[in-house]
Amino acid sequence: MVAKKKDAPQIVKSAILGRRGMPGANDRINHAIIGLGMMGQGHIKYVLDDPQAKLVAVCDCFKSRVKSSLERIGNGCKGYADFREMIDNEDIDVLHVVTPPHWHALQNIYGLDAGCDVWAEKPMTRTIAEGTYIANAVKRNARVFRLNTWFRFKDNFYGLGTTVKPLKKLVQSGALGWPLTVRISAHTGFAWKASMWTGKVGLAPEPVPDDLDYDMWLGPAPYKPYTSHRTSMSFRGYWDYDGGGLADMGQHYLDPVQYILDKDDTSPVKIEANAPWPPHPDAVGMWGQVYMEYSDGCKIILESCEWGKEETKDKPFIEGPLGKVYKNFVTEPANLATLVEQLPDPEPQITDFNESVRTRRPFALNEMNGNRSNILVHLANCAIRTGRVLHFDPTLLRFIRDDGANMLVNQPMRRPWTLC
Repeated sequence: MVAKKKDAPQIVKSAILGRRGMPGANDRINHAIIGLGMMGQGHIKYVLDDPQAKLVAVCDCFKSRVKSSLERIGNGCKGYADFREMIDNEDIDVLHVVTPPHWHALQNIYGLDAGCDVWAEKPMTRTIAEGTYIANAVKRNARVFRLNTWFRFKDNFYGLGTTVKPLKKLVQSGALGWPLTVRISAHTGFAWKASMWTGKVGLAPEPVPDDLDYDMWLGPAPYKPYTSHRTSMSFRGYWDYDGGGLADMGQHYLDPVQYILDKDDTSPVKIEANAPWPPHPDAVGMWGQVYMEYSDGCKIILESCEWGKEETKDKPFIEGPLGKVYKNFVTEPANLATLVEQLPDPEPQITDFNESVRTRRPFALNEMNGNRSNILVHLANCAIRTGRVLHFDPTLLRFIRDDGANMLVNQPMRRPWTLC
C-alpha cells in the first residue's frame, strides 16, 4: 500500500467516488497533474488545449513550480505539495503522473485506487515488477490507463521518415519472411539523449534549497545527500530514479517495435549487452549495444554507439529472410513498398484518451502492452548492469537461475513507502 499521511482520509469520500465513474456526455473531464517540470508543463498544455478538459489541481514538491504553474493556468485550479492530499480532496477524473520514474508505480496506483483514470509518463515504471502492480490496480479498480508514447499509432517514427503503419502492414503480410531482426541504432536518432543522461560520481553534498521538499522528492528512493544534479532533469543519470538515456527514450523506440512484431503479450528470452564493466552502482554510465531475442528467433538490436562504437548507418531497420526495410521506407526488393498499398490496414485502436475515459474501453497503449515495452527497457538495463547473458521467463517475469539479476526485478523501497 502507498503510505498515507496521518492526517489524510483513509478512504475516498463517497461524493468523489460518485464523480470518478464515467463523466457524462456533456461533462468536462477533470484533470490533475503530479509533477510540474518540463514534461509537466507539456501536460498542462495538453489539458488547457482540450475543450473537453478542465485542470482542477496540480502538485509538485518544488514550491516555485506550483506557484508558476498556477499563474499560468489561472482561476479554478488548486496547488498542492503532497499528491495524496490532492487526490483525496479533489474531484479528479484523470490523474497525470509526470514525476521521475521512481515515483511512477506508487503514484499511479494511489490514483487508480482512489478511482482516477491515469495518464502516465514513460518509462512506465522503474523496475520490471512494478508494472504488474500497476496492471493489477487498473484491473481491480476498473480504470483506464494511458502511457504517454504514441508512435505506434501516430506521427513519424523517430528517425525513420515513416509512420509505423506501413511497417506493421508489411510485417503482417509475411513478405519479409520470419524471423525478423529489428535494429534501433544511433543513425535513427536513438543516441540523442543517451550520453546526456549519465550520472556523476563524487559530487559534494549541497544545501537543500528552501524551495524543495527533498524528502518528498526522494520518496521511495534510498536516501542520498542532496545535489542539484540528482534532482534536476539529470536525475535520469542515477539508478535510484531512472535508467539513463535508454530508459528515458527507450519506450518511444521500443514500443512501436513490439507492436510491429506482434509481441504485445510476450518478452525476449535472451538478453546480452556490450557495455563497460563494472558499472557504477549509483551513476548510470555509457553502453554500446544490447541484443534481445524472442523464443521464435526474432531479435531486437539496440545500438547507442556510445561505447564499443559500431558503424550502423547502412544497415536495415527491419531485416528478414525475404526482404529488408531501411530509413524512409526504402525496401529491398523495391516492390515491397508498392505491395504495402494493397495490404489491409491493422486493426483500429482507440487513440483519443477522452474516448477511453467516456466509454471505458482500453486506450491504444495501456497497462498491458505498455508494460511489455516497459519490460524491454528494463531487460536491456539489467543486462548492462549485470554484465552477463540473461535468460528471461516472459510468463513469470523473472530471470532464470540468476538471483543477482532478479534482485533488479523487484527492488525494495525506502520506508514508509511500499507497494506490498
